[in-house]
Amino acid sequence: MSPDLMFLVWTVALTFVQCVIAAAGAQAQVGLPALAGNRNGLPPLSGWADRAARAHRNMLESLVLFVALVLAAHVAGKANATTVLGCELFFWARLVYVPVYVIGIPWVRTGVWAFSIAGLALIFTQLV
Repeated sequence: MSPDLMFLVWTVALTFVQCVIAAAGAQAQVGLPALAGNRNGLPPLSGWADRAARAHRNMLESLVLFVALVLAAHVAGKANATTVLGCELFFWARLVYVPVYVIGIPWVRTGVWAFSIAGLALIFTQLV
């Protein structure tokens, strides 16, 4: 498996871990019976649980772009050292993003997010 595709697989694993963290936060605040139900009228999450849910949603938004770029580079035969670097930047920045967001460090969170976007841009440059 190419390094690009391996980073794609690990990014999916990271996304799943974020889902579990967000679910644990929601369960801690509203309880399992409420989450197992139809979820109508749930109270809004707050604190770290809300931040974990927002971090997960942000990852889902970014994941679509990452998947599209990595697969396009792979299919087009344009995967190279630059796309691998883009994948590395994206993955490691997103890994750091989770605790930074959940802990609640605002400016650092934005900087880390920018590094992940730079990773996407690197992959994109190899496709255009």
